Amino acid sequence: MAAEDKERWNAKHSRDEMPHTPIELVTRYTSLAPGKQALDIACGNGRHSKWLAEQGFEVDALDISSVAIEKLQDIPGIHAKEVDFDTYTLPKEKYDLIVKVYFLQRKLFTQMIDALKPGGIIIFETFLHHPDNEREPSNPAFRLNEGELEAAFDDRCELLHISEYRDTDYMGYKTMKAAMVARKKAGGMSDEDFWG
Repeated sequence: MAAEDKERWNAKHSRDEMPHTPIELVTRYTSLAPGKQALDIACGNGRHSKWLAEQGFEVDALDISSVAIEKLQDIPGIHAKEVDFDTYTLPKEKYDLIVKVYFLQRKLFTQMIDALKPGGIIIFETFLHHPDNEREPSNPAFRLNEGELEAAFDDRCELLHISEYRDTDYMGYKTMKAAMVARKKAGGMSDEDFWG
């Protein structure tokens, strides 16, 4: 699966068909981060990594696409690395800010919280299952269910913004999206701590 994903995303990034401007959720809430260490998960063409670096962040930009990562090399403030999220493990308590936009891998939810320093911020936006969506991914696992973000992050994070809304994607299709801004609670236990 990872090899197929890499091939597909390399082709997309070779065509450079993805948007280059950051989403509003990122530009609006980045200032809440308590420090300047950031992680951009599935960074793609680096639209968020570049914007964060311009704001003074040191950004770990991770993606499966070697084409995308190559384009981000030698940009000040960006540390781009090709990774397979099926096997990669996020470091613990390293980041003040984690951005995850239009990429869904549920096993990363707990890792994202663990990777934040206490008080760190997660900015997360992706697509939501809905019967009125005009475009669906081939794999339904790539869409959130209603209320899923809140249920996954509410215990260990303070939810500063949570919404589910209709929008138009970059190809012009109407689709439902879910958006969240969450702050890691100080002293929040991980699943590992809880279960011993």
